[in-house]
Amino acid sequence: MWKAIVLPLAAVSALAACGNNPGEQALFGGGAGAVGAAALGGDPVAGAAVGAGGNVLYCQANPGRCRR
Repeated sequence: MWKAIVLPLAAVSALAACGNNPGEQALFGGGAGAVGAAALGGDPVAGAAVGAGGNVLYCQANPGRCRR
């Protein structure tokens, strides 16, 4: 049951706090990815890598949608 709460919160946090530069974007996305992977029983390191890359790509492609 807690997975149903943690995952949406992690996803919303990642998109709500995009970061002001690519380093912050990678940090926020990596944190959300690690938490999501751990909650699903996956590898947190792989989740962090995917989350960091995904958040940087999203924020760079959609700067107007990220809250800073």
